[in-house]
Amino acid sequence: MNKTADCLTVNKIYHAAIYVRLSKEDGDVASAAKAESNSISNQKNLIKDFLKDKDDIIVVSERVDDGYSGSNFERPGFQMMMDDIRRGTVDCVIVKDLSRFGREYIDSGKYIERLFPALGVRFIAVNDHIDNKEENSKDDIVVPFKNLMNDAYCRDISIKIRSHLEVKRRNGEYIGAFTPYGYKKDENDRNRLVPDLYAAGVVKDIFRMKLHGMSQTAIADHLNGQGILSPMEYKHSLGIRIQDNFKTHEQAEWSSMSVRRVLENEVYVGTLTQGKHSTPNHKIKKIMDKPEEEWIRIEDNHEPVVSKREFAIVQRLLGMDTRTSPNEDEVYVLSGLVVCADCGAPMIKRNVPAGGKVYSYYICSKNAATKQCGTHRIPKDKLERLVFDVLKTHIASVLDAGRILEYVNTVPFQELEIKELERQKEAKEQEIQKSRELRDMLYEDLKEGIVSKEDYAELYEGYNNKRKKAEEAVRKISRTIQDVLDAKTDKYEWLRYFKEYQNISELSRTAAVELIDRVRVSDKNHIEIDFSFQDCFQSALSQIQSVGCTVSTEENGKANIKEREVV
Repeated sequence: MNKTADCLTVNKIYHAAIYVRLSKEDGDVASAAKAESNSISNQKNLIKDFLKDKDDIIVVSERVDDGYSGSNFERPGFQMMMDDIRRGTVDCVIVKDLSRFGREYIDSGKYIERLFPALGVRFIAVNDHIDNKEENSKDDIVVPFKNLMNDAYCRDISIKIRSHLEVKRRNGEYIGAFTPYGYKKDENDRNRLVPDLYAAGVVKDIFRMKLHGMSQTAIADHLNGQGILSPMEYKHSLGIRIQDNFKTHEQAEWSSMSVRRVLENEVYVGTLTQGKHSTPNHKIKKIMDKPEEEWIRIEDNHEPVVSKREFAIVQRLLGMDTRTSPNEDEVYVLSGLVVCADCGAPMIKRNVPAGGKVYSYYICSKNAATKQCGTHRIPKDKLERLVFDVLKTHIASVLDAGRILEYVNTVPFQELEIKELERQKEAKEQEIQKSRELRDMLYEDLKEGIVSKEDYAELYEGYNNKRKKAEEAVRKISRTIQDVLDAKTDKYEWLRYFKEYQNISELSRTAAVELIDRVRVSDKNHIEIDFSFQDCFQSALSQIQSVGCTVSTEENGKANIKEREVV
């Protein structure tokens, strides 16, 4: 009877899926030996060797996740295996060890201890000697503990990688997979950006066109008309596969948005900003924006494509209302620069037909919208002529100041200035010495009962404070003297922008945006202009006056400077 029963016993045949996984972290941080042991082929070979004498297991599929972290289970190979399980084609899962299955202990435990048993799925981890069919492997402690250790390992690796990347960012090393348009990776240093001559030239053209008054849409149309490849298509032409979420056509073209992204990117002035986005931790892969104060921003990190001055002007232009009419590509010369002197609202252009002609005027936008301010109407041509005349006068004043500054910074004037500074320094040093002497005499007065302890403490503190202030003054004067001796033309770099337009014959858009901050219109005969570098100009005039030169202003705003003779 027993013999017959034995003959009738049929072992269950399991239909198995071999699951193997290799993560990027394994390749980045593991030793060569460990990386080899965890390789896809070695995992498969180990499992197949294990199955040689397992007659009750038939392999029906092999699922592979190459380059996927074990911290979550949203892996394509794993999800396909789960689909097979739900369809009933797989009822056994075999892995090399628990770490290849997953490194997140909560989800790993959910699958191994709850879901698989509920679905009747046999689970085998070869190297960990785990087989939920075998009684001796069903240790309720071992499996969760191993999963916890794997989770801790994954967390440790994540921290190390994040720390390593943070150090690279702070050192100014570029760690992105794809470089910004206009740059490429240095062949000798893959973490350093260098200009891509062709694309960098396009970037320069984009900034130049914006400075000349072209709108973003007009710039995009021009680039597309010239057959200039968009950033994404240019990278494709170089064999770089990159996706663009803004792509709306089969071949991505330039758009006003892509032009604006170029114009707003400070990478083109040599500033590298990284660490704008991150994931909360190694378990959550959702990309989240970081606060701006946590960004890593390094100026002068690499070779610039445009100057900081050009970039600053363009940012100001982007903040202005500089829309163009449908039939025009360029804005008017003073677009975005003119405001109402009374309410501060932008002045807008209006065309008025009269006598078969069309006349252009600037009027207050608040008046046009609500009638709550006067029109302040001024003919466009007249305003531009007035601005041009005042600008020419100011350029002349600036150039005169520059000429005097060059004279002032010659040796005779340097010596004169240093003599005065040395006199001030000597006076402060005498003050320091006197404060020390008076402080020291206090002790004798205290011993002889001339002053009380309270008076002593108060006077002592007063002399000490006076001494400290004088010492700080000496240090400041010494720094000033050194600055005079080391004086370079860098502090007068702003003069160069006015020198470029010293022979200006008409008001251009570039001259307006480079040299003018604001034009305030009171009426058709009265305007005020805030020039760029006005603080630098006033500082220059003060310096000129400090060495004995006289400065007077004519009715038209021209600054007259009378030089001082050096004896």
